[in-house]
Amino acid sequence: MKNKILGVAFSGILVCMSATSALANEFEAQILDILNNQVRTWLSDPAIVDAVKAQNTEHANLGDADIDALDKKWRAEAEAGGGELINRVLGKDISKFLTGKKEGSNGIFSEIFVMDNKGLNVGQSDVTSDYMQGDEGKWQKTYQAGPDAVFVDEVEFDDSSQTFQSQVSATVVDPTDGKPIGAITLGINVENL
Repeated sequence: MKNKILGVAFSGILVCMSATSALANEFEAQILDILNNQVRTWLSDPAIVDAVKAQNTEHANLGDADIDALDKKWRAEAEAGGGELINRVLGKDISKFLTGKKEGSNGIFSEIFVMDNKGLNVGQSDVTSDYMQGDEGKWQKTYQAGPDAVFVDEVEFDDSSQTFQSQVSATVVDPTDGKPIGAITLGINVENL
């Protein structure tokens, strides 16, 4: 009897895991279609490329302690509802470019942000909870993986937008030489697909 109960419980866990995996991948083809047919066309736009290259140059000498300090400052400002660092990033032309792309997406994009070669925010449509993305898959599985890398994350409920979304990330490359210079992440509202 005990083994039968354990077997049923284990089977239930496998069914739940399969359902979670199916949900995580259910929209992947549509998400990749959006990335390849819409987003790729603007990844080589000077608004993105020039901003990433400029920040890579500006941040070339940042060490781990500097990055940690910037991330702590960002988190404190995000919690307080704004501040100098957040305002500087949101005021950049790249942030205005990304906000325009989000607003023109008919609710498909819930957020868009671009990172530099250290995983730090360059520009964004909305305030992220942290400044440093370099410790997350969205940067590690794209920028660090090479020029053609794409990472589609699981579908999750996003508290800030109150929607189910999946993040898709891709490497941003320098169109002159094809080398990785950063990464982009887009929150895709799967309810609007």
